[in-house]
Amino acid sequence: MENITPLLAKIFTALVAFEHVFILWMEMFAWETTGKKVFKGALPETLFKPTKGLAANQGLYNGFLAAGLIWSLFISDPLWQKNIACFFLTCVIVAGVYGAISASKRIFFTQALPAIIAILLVALA
Repeated sequence: MENITPLLAKIFTALVAFEHVFILWMEMFAWETTGKKVFKGALPETLFKPTKGLAANQGLYNGFLAAGLIWSLFISDPLWQKNIACFFLTCVIVAGVYGAISASKRIFFTQALPAIIAILLVALA
């Protein structure tokens, strides 16, 4: 298990990063199309156009999370790689827990839980 743990940690970190790249794209560039499909039933359709700017701002923050996670994958020093990955994964976890409390419990399972798994793998690596 020890040999595969670092690889699994990188795979899960990359998956969390990819998810946040998708969120960036959806919230910044496809809020009124894909955003409507993703949040169907959670928001009235009439709110997507007036909240486009707010969604784009949120998307930008998700992009920063993705950038930090992707950066962590390219750091050669193992200690720094672990520290940077843990910092950005913790940010995702906090945002996911807050989103679950304030918006939808589904956010815990789609954002926080994958980051929790990733941070546990990073800690074990």
